[in-house]
Amino acid sequence: MVAHNAGFVATENDLVDVDALIGAYYDDVPDPATPSERVIFGTSGHRGSALKRTFNEAHIVSISQAIAEYRKKAGITGPLYIGRDTHALSLPAWKTSIEVLVANGVRVRIDARDDYTPTPVVSQAILTHNRAADGTQRFSGDDIADGIVVTPSHNPPTDGGFKYDPTTGGPASAEITAAIADRANELLQNWTSIQRVPFEQAMKSDLIERFDFRQHYVEDLRNVIDFEAMKSSGVRLGIDPLGGASVNYWPLINEVYGTNIGVLNATVDPQWSFMTLDHDGKIRMDPSSPYAMKGLLDRLNAGAWDQYDLVGGTDPDADRHGIVCPGTGVMNPNHYIAVCVEYLFGGNRPDWPATAGVGKTLVSSSLIDRVVASIGAKLVEVPVGFKWFVAPLFSGDVAFGGEESSGMSFLRRNGRVWTTDKDGLIPDLLAAEITAKTGKNPAELHADQVARFGESWYTRVDTPTTLEMKQKFAGLTADSVSATSVAGEDITAKMTTAPGNGAAIGGLKVTTSNSWFAARPSGTENIYKVYAESFTSPETLDTVVSEAMDVVNDALAD
Repeated sequence: MVAHNAGFVATENDLVDVDALIGAYYDDVPDPATPSERVIFGTSGHRGSALKRTFNEAHIVSISQAIAEYRKKAGITGPLYIGRDTHALSLPAWKTSIEVLVANGVRVRIDARDDYTPTPVVSQAILTHNRAADGTQRFSGDDIADGIVVTPSHNPPTDGGFKYDPTTGGPASAEITAAIADRANELLQNWTSIQRVPFEQAMKSDLIERFDFRQHYVEDLRNVIDFEAMKSSGVRLGIDPLGGASVNYWPLINEVYGTNIGVLNATVDPQWSFMTLDHDGKIRMDPSSPYAMKGLLDRLNAGAWDQYDLVGGTDPDADRHGIVCPGTGVMNPNHYIAVCVEYLFGGNRPDWPATAGVGKTLVSSSLIDRVVASIGAKLVEVPVGFKWFVAPLFSGDVAFGGEESSGMSFLRRNGRVWTTDKDGLIPDLLAAEITAKTGKNPAELHADQVARFGESWYTRVDTPTTLEMKQKFAGLTADSVSATSVAGEDITAKMTTAPGNGAAIGGLKVTTSNSWFAARPSGTENIYKVYAESFTSPETLDTVVSEAMDVVNDALAD
């Protein structure tokens, strides 16, 4: 259900008290006996709010110590690259972590400009550091590196986040995060005894190494994007960083490549007072949400379109993207993925491995499946979470990985790995490359795809449930689904594992010839999510969702 104030500019009542938030970070102490106040690593690290005692100094001290111990056991002796975004809690947590890491003798590489550092930039730094002389990747050995990004991604201003990137440069596996979380929760019980070096003293240590993240990343972008095509065409790309960590990267891209990129809003405000409210009435910096992007759309439609051919956006840690085109507004991330796949695999990356496939999460649109089939490529469908693309990107099993929540990354132009975490900058740049090379913007190319493959309607519905019912999802099998049809069509598949890698999806997916739905529990809330799509009609989609809930409730009731 969409909130009554969705799409409206945030009011004073919607804004967080930053001083109180940071005060709570230092003053409030979580109770390890309360489950919600313990360290909990989801698919993107530990997240929470200091105001709820779920993201406080005690958590970061304990997690940082657990990471220091993990990397020592794993034989990781190189530098740890650490970055942070623009959330109010990110700087305090970044400082806390440095105090603990230096006390543990860890070499820590921080930004040379004391600037914000996007998530993909940390990933790219780790991977280039760990690259062998022959261009292959190292995951062990002398001077191997890992990293930390302090960010809750696109979460509201009240939140903080802390995620660990191992030597693979991408999201840590469940095995690694479980080990770190378990140890952190042990340490949380006596966190004040953990050794630390006061921040000012730590910053004077020889263990602190300054690294120009921005220059390193921007100079390397030439190996991913065709800037010559962008420059020669004169395509005008606008960017809204949404007050996030990419804000200072775009001017340097212009300087290095002579591109025509304009930053629409360079404001960095930890309250995000300039944002319009998301679908649920909260401030959420999601560049793929038409509600969160409403302020930008209004400005463009009021005359700013005269300056741009298309506009891209990134979230606070720049691991998500949004594409906005004249006359169509914010593109659905599924639609843009389909356009990218057809362009990239359609002869525009000739040096990519011939056998490399297209990676997608199983809750992404089936339009992607139809596009992949039409170009004769291999489809690799994985569970939700970008971590499932890490190994396939390294191996070349996939050249592109995309997910329905506007996250993607793809290989360098020479077929080598670029990042193993989501990168929100390269999709925005790719949109300009696509426009330059094809003469059509991504929305126009999507319209062409609809004419060939059919129009689809897609939705996600969150349904309240209980912790007990959430735990039952893990036990579902194909036999748990007794239904034989959905929305009048015979069921063609019932899945509890992903066809691309055989991994458990934590729920189920049911398909018919022209529709599908998937259901899985939330990792952080007592809800389960139903994703659904129909190539028949909006009315059919409504039927699919309704029947999906009946199927799920019947399966969980057994």
